[in-house]
Amino acid sequence: MPKLIELLPDPQVLCALEPDELGLRMLPVLATWHNQHMTQLSLASVLEAWIGGRYPGEYDGRHQVWVEGAVREAWAWLVGAGLLLATTEFQDANGLVGLSRRARQLAQEPDARKVFAARRIAKETLHPSIREDVWALYHRAKYSTAVFEAMREVEVAVREAANMPDTLLGVKLMRAAFAPSPNAGKLTDTETDGGEQVARMELFAGAIGSYKNPHSHHKRPLDDPDEVAEIIMLSNHLLRIVDSRRANGDDQ
Repeated sequence: MPKLIELLPDPQVLCALEPDELGLRMLPVLATWHNQHMTQLSLASVLEAWIGGRYPGEYDGRHQVWVEGAVREAWAWLVGAGLLLATTEFQDANGLVGLSRRARQLAQEPDARKVFAARRIAKETLHPSIREDVWALYHRAKYSTAVFEAMREVEVAVREAANMPDTLLGVKLMRAAFAPSPNAGKLTDTETDGGEQVARMELFAGAIGSYKNPHSHHKRPLDDPDEVAEIIMLSNHLLRIVDSRRANGDDQ
């Protein structure tokens, strides 16, 4: 079997990884094993090769218990994430799995940052308006489109909550909806001081102005999953602010 020890030679580093981190690092090794031997995988065979059993494993026996525990947790995460799937051709075989299509894609990804994008945004943490489409775009590495769609949803939410006309767009819409007192916008929190009102307006205007049209505002493409995840989470935060201001307006 391909050697996990070549990727993670220090067992203490291996054991310090979270189950999802270790699981994603295991994927290229598991994929190579599967392709070379044209056979299904099992946790037992993996542990036999990496930890040892009838034959010595890859890691020093002193760390066997800890490494085995970490690998078991990572394996469970891979199964739970739909990256390892129970086989259908061997129904009575205990614990045999194969790699899903997504797992094969991740195993071939040379950029470690993109591999770890698989765990960077938890779907359940996203606002309902971006939970499906934007999350899917991000995980398909459609980064510029994901950013555009996320910020477009912010624009739509602000327009609807503030009851603004369709002709009012982008930065102008944000400045109108969150205008500070004395000519407060419909989404302005008038219970806060003037400086905070201005800051909130500039937060929305700056986000929309910077990221709603990434192709026109960025000379370089948006290809860094870390940066894109941060922008999506910014839009997520803005959407929740709009929800809060909408609820506050309904109560008045």
